[in-house]
Amino acid sequence: MTKFEKLSSSPSCGKVYYNGTMGTAMLAKMREDARLIIEDIIRENMPQESVQRALREHAFGENVYVLAIGKAAWTMAKTAADFLGEKLARGVVITKYGHSLGDIPGMKVFEAGHPTPDENSVKATQNALALAEGLKEGDELLFLVSGGGSALFEAPSEGVSLGELAALTGELLACGADIVEVNMVRKRLSRVKAGRFARVCSPARVFSVVLSDVLGDRLDSIASGPAAPDNTTAADALAVVEKYGIRLTETQRCHLARETPKTVDNVKTVVTGGVRSLCESAAKAARSLGYAPYVLTTVLNCEASEAGRFLSCIAADTQNGTNSFGKPCAIIAGGETVVRVKGQGKGGRNQELALAAAKGIATLENTLVFSLGSDGTDGPTDAAGGMVDCTTLARLRGQNLDIDKILENNDAYHGLKAVDGLIVTGPTGTNVNDVSVVLCTNIKIT
Repeated sequence: MTKFEKLSSSPSCGKVYYNGTMGTAMLAKMREDARLIIEDIIRENMPQESVQRALREHAFGENVYVLAIGKAAWTMAKTAADFLGEKLARGVVITKYGHSLGDIPGMKVFEAGHPTPDENSVKATQNALALAEGLKEGDELLFLVSGGGSALFEAPSEGVSLGELAALTGELLACGADIVEVNMVRKRLSRVKAGRFARVCSPARVFSVVLSDVLGDRLDSIASGPAAPDNTTAADALAVVEKYGIRLTETQRCHLARETPKTVDNVKTVVTGGVRSLCESAAKAARSLGYAPYVLTTVLNCEASEAGRFLSCIAADTQNGTNSFGKPCAIIAGGETVVRVKGQGKGGRNQELALAAAKGIATLENTLVFSLGSDGTDGPTDAAGGMVDCTTLARLRGQNLDIDKILENNDAYHGLKAVDGLIVTGPTGTNVNDVSVVLCTNIKIT
C-alpha cells in the first residue's frame, strides 16, 4: 500500500512515486503527503549546494587532488570536479555498489562493499594511498567524506586479514553496537583510519569537507576519522569489546591496545549537512502540507524496535489529546537506531522501526509512521525504509502473518513487503542519517 519506487536515475532528482492500493480516502491522502515529504527531504539534503558553499569559502591553489569516500562520494566528487575545473590534478572516488553514476573526468571511480569491507574496498584504498603518497609540499588534497566510508575505505593493519576485519565488523553490527562503538574498534585495525591517512598525505595540506551521518558530528567517528585526531582511547575500545563479548585474536588485541594519533596538524575540516538539516527539511515539507511540525529529537539513538514502540506511544497520546501536540501534526525524530540481530530474516533499522510502530498505532485512526534512511539503502536491502498506518497490523493478520514473530526474526523487509509498506527510492546520492515521522490528523476516516 505504500511502496515507493525510483523515478529517475539521477541522484539530484530524489523523486519517488506512490504505486499501491488505495485504502480510505484520508489514509490515501496521508500516504501521498508522506511521499511528498520524503521527496522534499531527499531533494533538500543533496550535497551539491552545501559542498559548493564549502568550496567557495576556501582558497585553493593551482594543483588540487581529490579523494572522495562514502555513499555520497560520487555526487560530492562530481560537484568538486565541476567547481575546480582545470585546478583538478586527478582524483579517486570510492562509493558503495550501485551508487556511482559513471565516469568523472580526471578521476578513477571505484565501487566497493558496505557495511563490511571487501576486496574492492582494499583495491580502491590502495589507489587512494598511491595518490596520497605522491603528494609533495605545496600540493593540496580535497578530501570529501560521507557516511559509509569506514567500510569503503580500508587497508587492514599488519597481521589483520580482510576476512577477520569483515567478520569483526559484522559481529559488532549484529550485536547492537552503535556506530561510534563500531568505529572505535575497527579504526584501530586499519592503516588509514583515526587520522592515519592525513599523516600519509603530509607534507601536503588536506582540506576535508564532511557530510555527517554521525550524531553530534563527531569527526573521529564519521568514516572512522581518516583525517581527524582520535578522541577515544585504547581503553575505550577494549571496553566495547568486553561490553559485547567480542572475541579477538592476539594480534587484534595488540592493535587495539595501541594508541591512535591524537593530533593531526595538516588538515582543515568543514562539516556540511547532517541530521539536523534532515529534520528541518521534514518540518518544512510537513508545514507546507498543513501539518504542524514538532521536532522531537535529532539524537535518536536506541534499538530500532524500541524507537518504533516509543513513537507509537507519542502517536497515541497525540490522538487521545493527552499531550501538547495539536493536530494535524508531524512529529519528527532524527538520528540512528541500531538493530540487535537475533533472527535470520532480512531488514534494516528503519524498516524495523516502522514495523514495530505498527502494533501500537493499530487502534488509532488517521495515523501513519514512516522511517527513512537518507542514502536510500536501509541495511542489506533495496529499500530506504518502511511505512505503516493504522491498517497495517490488520492486513498482516489477514495474510496469517504474526508481527511479533516477524520482528523476533528481524524480518521487517518481508513483513512490510507483504503489505506494500516498503519505501524504495534507489541510491539517493546523499547520506545524512535517518529520519522518522509520525503523521496524525483529526479527521475521521470515511
